[in-house]
Amino acid sequence: METTKPASEVHRNSRVKSLKLRQKSRVLDVEFADGAKASLPLEYLRVFSPSAEVRGHGQLEPTLIPGKRMVSVSKIDPVGQYAVRLVFDDGHNTGLFTWSILRELSAQFETNWARYLARLEEHGMSRDSEITKLSALGPKKWSPKGNLH
Repeated sequence: METTKPASEVHRNSRVKSLKLRQKSRVLDVEFADGAKASLPLEYLRVFSPSAEVRGHGQLEPTLIPGKRMVSVSKIDPVGQYAVRLVFDDGHNTGLFTWSILRELSAQFETNWARYLARLEEHGMSRDSEITKLSALGPKKWSPKGNLH
């Protein structure tokens, strides 16, 4: 039998105890209040940013953002006691990374990253070139069978 944790416990476990930006390796180290740790590549955080530019409005998958292998973070702005705004060196700064979003991105890294790389390959795009193919811009439609078209 599966049990669901109360929202207050999930929120408490998602709180961030510390953040450490490692510029040379392009990684953000995150330590959560419950002791869990994650090292999240800056490229991953950029291409999965919780911004409208990336997440869109009701899209099934995030907008495919190529050419961000070498992206860095120039500034981290705290937002209250619940989030940070990462200012990327490519000018992107509109996503608020709440503690729960950082926890989700940490937990889903392997799956998200594999899908991102597969989507780049599907569209003939690269982590090193910002050229976006038109095929990557088309809206995905949902079918009753749960398949993307």
